[in-house]
Amino acid sequence: MYFPSMMNWTIYALVGLSLVLGLGSLITFGVFLYTGSFSLVALSLDATQVLMFDACLCLAFILQHSGMIRVHARKEILGKNFAVAFSMASGIVLFSLIALWQESPFLIASADGFFRGLLRAIFFLGIAGQIWSSMSLTSAIDPFGVQSLMARIEPTTGIDSDADTDEDADKDASTDPAPATLVLATGAYAWVRHPAYSTMLLLLWSHPDLTADRLLLNVVFTVWVIVGAILEERGLVEAFGENYRAYQRTVPMLIPYRKPKCSNDCAKDGSSG
Repeated sequence: MYFPSMMNWTIYALVGLSLVLGLGSLITFGVFLYTGSFSLVALSLDATQVLMFDACLCLAFILQHSGMIRVHARKEILGKNFAVAFSMASGIVLFSLIALWQESPFLIASADGFFRGLLRAIFFLGIAGQIWSSMSLTSAIDPFGVQSLMARIEPTTGIDSDADTDEDADKDASTDPAPATLVLATGAYAWVRHPAYSTMLLLLWSHPDLTADRLLLNVVFTVWVIVGAILEERGLVEAFGENYRAYQRTVPMLIPYRKPKCSNDCAKDGSSG
């Protein structure tokens, strides 16, 4: 049955939701990391309970994020809808973390003067690194599922052409997603294998006022980033074998302690962080 108007409006609505929740939550989280807690919701908790509550918020986000990325959730449950579902779910959980985050009254350390300015500069260096990481990917990525959704937009001219388009869409929907492609390591990926993770660490640790809750956030997310990178490496080795091992031998994982030496035979998966 053909409902072009209803289908198209549904797709537009999903695209908007995915961008607002997915991209919007990331931008808001960046502001959160820069300014500290927004203190939107004040709960009656003592100092210990504040840290326990914040730890639960971190755990909820990590479980949702890592759990959905698992292969069986990506392919068997959500299929081609994975990107948009992941974007919206992650956005909801991340917005919840930001809104409910409780600030600890304990200030562990605070930088002033030159060092405060230096930390602020490092933060914006991390932002630039995140942008550079995205621009360095030579394979097409669709983190918010927008491209896959817009590809389903139904044309509004000609019944015959509509029928043909529907048949093509059905064929496309019945096929499995294309396997990850091997791309050359260029740009940020020639410096470290996971530049998005590396620059995330800069964003975490460049806040000049280190409260107890911020230290908790930094430590938990740092451990998660490192463990996630290690686990991702295993999957990439399984997927690309010796090609990725050559990349590992040439390019550091997270810390760019040497200049790029990567040649054309050094490659990686364009979907890694």
